[in-house]
Amino acid sequence: MSASRSSTTPARRPRRLRIAPTRFVVEQRTLPPVRIQAAIFTGSLLGALALGALLLAATGHPPLSTYRTMVETSFGSWLAFSQTLIVTTPLMLTSLAAAVAFRVRLYTIGADGQFVVGAIFASGVALVVGDHAGGGLAAPLALGAGILGGVLWAAIAALGYAYRGASVILSTLMLNFVALNLVTYLVLGSHSFWRDPASIGEPRAKVIPESAQLPRFFEQADVGILVVLVVALSVWLLLRRTRWGYEVAVMGDSPRAAGYAGIAVRHKIVAILCLSGALAGLAGGIQVTNVTQALQPEALNPGLGLGYAGIVVATLGRLSLLATVPLALFVGALLNAGPGLELVGVPSAVVSVLQGAILLLVTGGQFLLSYRVRRRIDRETGSEAA
Repeated sequence: MSASRSSTTPARRPRRLRIAPTRFVVEQRTLPPVRIQAAIFTGSLLGALALGALLLAATGHPPLSTYRTMVETSFGSWLAFSQTLIVTTPLMLTSLAAAVAFRVRLYTIGADGQFVVGAIFASGVALVVGDHAGGGLAAPLALGAGILGGVLWAAIAALGYAYRGASVILSTLMLNFVALNLVTYLVLGSHSFWRDPASIGEPRAKVIPESAQLPRFFEQADVGILVVLVVALSVWLLLRRTRWGYEVAVMGDSPRAAGYAGIAVRHKIVAILCLSGALAGLAGGIQVTNVTQALQPEALNPGLGLGYAGIVVATLGRLSLLATVPLALFVGALLNAGPGLELVGVPSAVVSVLQGAILLLVTGGQFLLSYRVRRRIDRETGSEAA
């Protein structure tokens, strides 16, 4: 009887293990006091230097002497410091350009193109005005033209986004390539106003008259750094101490709420992107009126990429307009130290990796300062597995 019952009893189904899927989420954390932020930044920098020391030792370069060369190349003399300021000046402006737009969630990456168009406009006005403008007006007029060029170039993407919903990232990226090809065409591919007619063999750009160049101090540095400091303070006051800046902040928090409050959101979008373009265009104007002294494409190449470097600096400063100034000096010193390291035998590839490692670890420290990564188990939608 028991045997027949056991034979007819259905086989028990094996138990299945229920697995809850795991995902990682990024959550914003409350910022600690300033002293904690400074300690984390310092710790990240020391960690980056330690990692760089390992890299240098592995490639056969003494870390201490290499770091000493970096400091001497950037700050060891007035000439070295002036070279650092020359690199830092446009970088400060592109950093401000990124911070202004990113604060209201307008992620533009068009600073390089606006930089180039600003250089085109500034050099054109400098060549036209030349020695005809008295009272030292040639240089200010050239810088004003650089600002105008950056504004007009940024307005293309701004109007497309505000009134047609075109992607800011995509449009500014494409406009960068257009600007780079435009400056190449004006000097190397045509007989434009910017090209020197006396250059028969290899095409060259016209040299800007000395009256349109910025006055210099500290060996080679120009007054452009002073202009940048005044501009940075002015933009900070505009965004923090005016009604217009308050409306921009409201729009950055919630464009829909800003619209309900009667704020002209589209106008503010265009204005912010044009302000960002004005800063990048001013950087191009300063670069061409003192550093390159001509619209030569090869001479402008070292200035290209400052738009992306400006995004790094703005991110390091958590989009603070005032914090971008000292951080841009830090990154500018790293960039200026590169040629000095190559002169003492450190290969350019090692220099690039060293600079990238320092920036990566410092940026990572700032990210972990503002956000935390948490492991979350979703038990509601868990799946079963044998």
